[in-house]
Amino acid sequence: MIDLHSHILPGVDDGPATIEESLELARRAAEDGIRVIAATPHVRDDYPTTPATMERLVDELRTAIEAEEIPIDVRPGGEIAIDWLDRLSEEDLIRFGLGGSRHYLLVEFPYAGWPLSLHEWVFRLVTRQITPVIAHPERNADVQANPDELRPLVDAGALVQITAASLDGRIGRSSKAAATGLIERGLAHVLASDAHMPDIREAGLRAAADAVGDPELARWMTQEMPMAIVTDAPLPRRPQPRKRGFLRR
Repeated sequence: MIDLHSHILPGVDDGPATIEESLELARRAAEDGIRVIAATPHVRDDYPTTPATMERLVDELRTAIEAEEIPIDVRPGGEIAIDWLDRLSEEDLIRFGLGGSRHYLLVEFPYAGWPLSLHEWVFRLVTRQITPVIAHPERNADVQANPDELRPLVDAGALVQITAASLDGRIGRSSKAAATGLIERGLAHVLASDAHMPDIREAGLRAAADAVGDPELARWMTQEMPMAIVTDAPLPRRPQPRKRGFLRR
């Protein structure tokens, strides 16, 4: 599996404080079957990560992972707050490209309120041949109340990333119901861990993939779509669900 959202880099945001904690996240991810993980540190007011810092820490973590012989490939990236999109240059946006791709960008959906500028930013990014991947909208109360609010963004070209802990029920019923609703409506494309610490939204996708209840759809969200993103390949067609309400409640 490929995990396109994690806070695995040490000492840069609210993820691991030390390289040892980062290595523990990497071990757990590898044990769960993840072979590629994108390091996506926050890029926002409280954690104003620069591309240079992200790239340096990715290199350092790769070196440490190789020394520990952990079978996982760490890729660059960033989780960009919406109000930071106009603060970053075109070069910086490319350097924060998801999984190292210059054509995808992980954009943080807020936990409260509806970001009025997001529709405009989806359009602006798509016209620049950058596909926004909207991170964890199922945790937002507005989306929980009406998952179909995301449909215009998806129709405009955005992709949606669901957090594993939402789908497998670790962070509450509302997030799980919204995640399930988005998947059933065809409004979710990628399943990722958003891992922060070994014991806080820990690394791993297997339990959430099992919760999908449809092996083909789970593989599409954890393998086929993420692989297409990191390799800039054509996006694979979404498999038809076996039946409505297919996810395990």
